[in-house]
Amino acid sequence: MNEAFGAVLESLPYILSGVFVTLGLVALALTVGLLLGVPMAIGEVYGQKNVSHLVAFYVWIFRGLPNLVLLFLFYFGVFPLLGLNVSAFLIGALVLGLRSAAYQAEIFRGAILSVGQGQMLAAMALGMSKKQVIRNIILPQAMRIALPPWTNEYPILLTDSSVCYAIGVMEIMTRGNQMVTRTYQPLPLYLTCALIFILLNYWGMRIFHSLERKIRIPGFESGEKE
Repeated sequence: MNEAFGAVLESLPYILSGVFVTLGLVALALTVGLLLGVPMAIGEVYGQKNVSHLVAFYVWIFRGLPNLVLLFLFYFGVFPLLGLNVSAFLIGALVLGLRSAAYQAEIFRGAILSVGQGQMLAAMALGMSKKQVIRNIILPQAMRIALPPWTNEYPILLTDSSVCYAIGVMEIMTRGNQMVTRTYQPLPLYLTCALIFILLNYWGMRIFHSLERKIRIPGFESGEKE
């Protein structure tokens, strides 16, 4: 027991320094997913057939491949083939973001469809172009409607970030595993890593839920009473 406790105390500062790396992966992946997911959702709903088919194919590919396979494809295949020297951290964030974009595209597509076609027709009848309606009427509503399901990407990406251990990103699990090989105390150290992930998930979701309450649209919450 004393050895286990001592190993945790010795390892905790080093493992905690990986929190910033993990949160950096999550933040960049969420951003990449958002920047790609919104245009893809618009393309699916309002684009021509070839655009919607291309987006559907992208979503099918990136939702169908495991994170580990995508990481190895980009880290050992795509970037070396292109002759690009990119850090493991950026590759991990990019891969997580590209996969998240496939899920976010479907989230935003559903939100856009929930706004209703009537608003598009009414605004165009008043002289607005299709692009103006999407930018000024449809998207502001859809983004607020999409926030609750979109926030679910945070815990998903948080847990998926541990896969970046496979390409040497110095996140929580990588550091935890290094300390296990040094102290030979796997159970207490992996439990410590698990607790850190739980706390990051808890506090992150509290922040997102607070944001949801501030910008929610009355009448769109599931189960809301009239």
